[in-house]
Order: sequence, then structure tokens, then C-alpha cells
Amino acid sequence: MFWSSVLLALRAIRRNLLRSFLTILGIVIGVGAVITMVTLGNGATQAVSEQIASLGSNLVIIRPGKRLGPGRDEAGSPNFKAADADAIVAQISALNAVAPVASKSVTVVYTAKNWSTTITGSTDAYFTTGNWRLAAGRLFTDAEQRAGKAVCVIGATVRKELFGEQMPVGDQLRIKNFACEVIGLLQSKGQSTMGMDQDDTIVMPLRTLQRRLTGTQDVNTLMVSVQDGANTDRIMADLRLLMRERRKIAANEDDNFSILDTRQIADAMTGTTKVLTMLLGAVAAVSLLVGGIGIMNIMLVSVTERTREIGIRLAIGALEREVLLQFLIEAVALAALGGIVGITLATLASVGLAALMQVPYVFDPSINLLSFLFSAAIGVIFGYFPARRAAQLDPIEALRHE
Repeated sequence: MFWSSVLLALRAIRRNLLRSFLTILGIVIGVGAVITMVTLGNGATQAVSEQIASLGSNLVIIRPGKRLGPGRDEAGSPNFKAADADAIVAQISALNAVAPVASKSVTVVYTAKNWSTTITGSTDAYFTTGNWRLAAGRLFTDAEQRAGKAVCVIGATVRKELFGEQMPVGDQLRIKNFACEVIGLLQSKGQSTMGMDQDDTIVMPLRTLQRRLTGTQDVNTLMVSVQDGANTDRIMADLRLLMRERRKIAANEDDNFSILDTRQIADAMTGTTKVLTMLLGAVAAVSLLVGGIGIMNIMLVSVTERTREIGIRLAIGALEREVLLQFLIEAVALAALGGIVGITLATLASVGLAALMQVPYVFDPSINLLSFLFSAAIGVIFGYFPARRAAQLDPIEALRHE
């Protein structure tokens, strides 16, 4: 009985291919939209996570002022000193590295080319805290850092703008009134979450920057890399107490510095993208309901058109449940076919749009399976009423129908 109902349903679909295609179009669009939106949203979430991770592993950033980011009230707050980083290393455990960081925007020159960039002064710990890897050359030696030697490690953007495809290691850049030897080339990181080019940088020993460019002993950032599995909240509390002690802040006074865990940024940004993904997916899912209504409408028309055929089947002994099953299978087959086509088109669209948006393509089997099952359920729900109406036709009245 079941297989004969399946054959009858498939024959009915094949007899009206164009109408069947138009019927499933709403399901195709709905399934395709849901999967595409969710897939791109997952890709954007992963891209944000990767960009945050590129800033540094388990990174805690300490800056002067009460707030970080736009509107940061750094003015009037004293900067840090390199000794603050040494104190953190000596007094707080479960850390990978601590890097004091100072920076200066300058124009660098190589032969006839010049480029405006940011010079970062720090120690070798900077490369650990920032997850930097070398593409060529080496890092600073202890002797170069203590003596403030004019050596530097450059980013991929600086290499491209000044050296082109030429290997820069061993050459010298002109920075203001002194020459700086390039001893290393950093691997590319690309843009940060704020849209800044992380590769547009030159890193030199902190003492070199302080003596030759800034003329002060100030450090405007302390970057602290926490060991995996360590209690970051406890470490941040210890850092706050240590900084208050070193900056001689009274018990009744507010902090004049800010401590930020990059995990907080990651959680906030990925949380936002996930909410937007769910919202877009929910909006797209509405079109599935529209597609279901379209299936019900066409099935009702089909029942009206085939009233005489249904009457003949009932008159020669077909049971009501057999007629019900036939029309229900027809509706489910249309919805399931729409789901399969929608999944195929969504996969192609997701791959293409992910490349266009420069986010990773993240295949999510759960949303694909859920969309297919939901489309089949739409066929059951919206196909039941027309099928029930067909099964309850009076054979005598149906045979009289023209």
C-alpha cells in the first residue's frame, strides 16, 4: 500500500513539472536563505575569534587612564615604566611573558622610498605576548636590548612598501636621523578586528626607541600573556593591586589605569555576531512558512482538479487512509525536494559569499539537517489538510464532479 501510494504521488508530481517547481520555490528560497545566513554568520564569528586571537594568547592589556578605546581618558594619568613590567614578572605567577610597550609614529626611508608607520619599542617578550612569528631573520639579543642598539624587526606591509619582493634582512632603514639595521621579518597577520593593519609596524628595542625617538623613559602599555589554564580573574585582581601599590593610589582613590582581558572583547564580539546570525536565520525562516502555505494552496487546487480521479479510486475499493497517504506523500516529497535543492544552492552561495566577504566557510551539518527536516515537516503540516479533504470526499459526489 505504501509503495503504491509513493508511485502515485511521484506520477502526479511528474505530470505537472512546472507547477511542482513553482510550488517548491518558496521552500528552496527559505531553506537556502536560512542555511546561507547561518553559515555566513558562523564564518564571521570564527573570523572575529581568529582576529582576537591574533592579538595575543590569553592576553591582558594594561593602559593608563580609566577607560580603553575611544574616549579613553589617558590625559593626566602617568605612564608606566619598564620597571613595572619587571615587578609583574617578579611578583605574579602563571605568566608566559610581560612586555613593556612604547610607540611612535614616524616616516621611514629606504633608498628613494619612504613610508609612514608606527615604531614599537619593546623587548623580546613582545613577540610572545602578541603571538608574532618570524618569517625570516632573528629577534633581539639581550646585549642589543641592554645597549639600545639600532636594530629592528619589520612587518609584512613595511617590507612590501619599502622593499617590494626583496629580502630586507641585513639592509638598513633611515629613521629620522639614524640608520637602523633590519634583523628580522614578521609573518603576516592581516587586519585586526578594528580594521587596522597589524603588519604595518616596525619593532625595535625599547631603550632604542626611548633614547632616539621619544626622549623619555615612559611606557604606555603593558602586555601580559597568561599561561593556559591559569585563573585570569585572579591574575587581573593581582595586577590591579600591584599597579595601585606601585602608582601610590590611596584606598579612597579610583584607579588611574585600565586592565582589559582580550577574552572579554572576544566574548562580546562573538556574542554579538551570534545574536545577529540567529536574528537573520529567524527572518529567513519566515519564508519557509510562506513556502508551506504555497504547498497547501497548490495541493488544494490539485485535490479540486483530481476530484473525479479520487472518486474512482474510492469507488473501486481504495481506503480513505490510502488516499490520505498518497496526497500526504506528494506534499512531503515536494517539500523534501525543495529542501534538497535549497541545501545545494545554499552551499554554493555560502562558499562564494564567504570568499567575497573574506570570512572562512564553516560547514555546519546540524543547520543543514535541521533545515531539511523542517522543510519535510512543513510538507506534513501543510499537506495534511488537503490530503484529509481528499480522503473524506464522497465517492458518489466525486464521480459526478466535472
